[in-house]
Amino acid sequence: MFRSFSAKLLEVRELTPKEKLFTLRFIDPHLNDGFTYKPGQFVMVDLRGFGEFPISICSTPTRKGYIQLCVRKAGRLTKYMHELREGDVIGIRGPYGNGFPMEIMEKSKLLLVSGGLGMAPLRSVLWYALDSGKYAEIRLFYGTRSYEDILFKDEILNLLQHGQHMNCYVKLSYEIDSPHFSQLKSNCPQSVCKGLVTDLFEGEELDAENTYAIVCGPPVMYKFVVKELLSRNFSPGRIYMTLERRMRCGVGKCGHCIVGTSSSIKYVCKDGPVFTYWDALSTRGLIE
Repeated sequence: MFRSFSAKLLEVRELTPKEKLFTLRFIDPHLNDGFTYKPGQFVMVDLRGFGEFPISICSTPTRKGYIQLCVRKAGRLTKYMHELREGDVIGIRGPYGNGFPMEIMEKSKLLLVSGGLGMAPLRSVLWYALDSGKYAEIRLFYGTRSYEDILFKDEILNLLQHGQHMNCYVKLSYEIDSPHFSQLKSNCPQSVCKGLVTDLFEGEELDAENTYAIVCGPPVMYKFVVKELLSRNFSPGRIYMTLERRMRCGVGKCGHCIVGTSSSIKYVCKDGPVFTYWDALSTRGLIE
């Protein structure tokens, strides 16, 4: 039996009509002070008496004393989570998974490519990189459906317009027109476009030999983003992906996240959720 630890909700903030940001602190002060994790790792949220579900941590370990979870209302458990209020207590166990190899990527350039809810786990990478100052450059390509669907809107728009002062460059694509996007395109004509996230690669000169690409988004996005990266001479070993959508129990017991064949079987929750494209090439069904 895996034990979860009590954590109090400090803040519940609506990000979009579908997603909320939960900021929480462990009730045990020693656990809270000592809790650490890697960008890309996940925890199991224990809604005691109702069930539990896995979710990536969207805050950064460089900022101590709390963790943050971005939860989309998509089913019975997440609907219940959305009904919680500040001061309520839930259970947390973890962290689990391998996370991104941030130490290996130090002194290199980072290209973060995100679509929709994929911005949540990549936010941990983004702010870890910005806080540490150990990376040559940070680029974020973020594709969203509409202005209302932009996650962490204030942060993203601030970096879009002022991130260059921190050596961070943001480009934003969208599908549905709005006056907000018209204004953004007027202010940042080279950084905002209507289309898909792959359209943001147009006109970009990327240093594939000195850049690590980190990708997260809906399943259909991976194929096209990886194709774009390979066409620009990215090595499969320099393309990282996080596949948290496939997980259920988080510890490899339920078998829900098993992929591959007899020659190469992986549990997304135990062997991942972060994989390189090399892993995808050798494991059937990993990103299909």
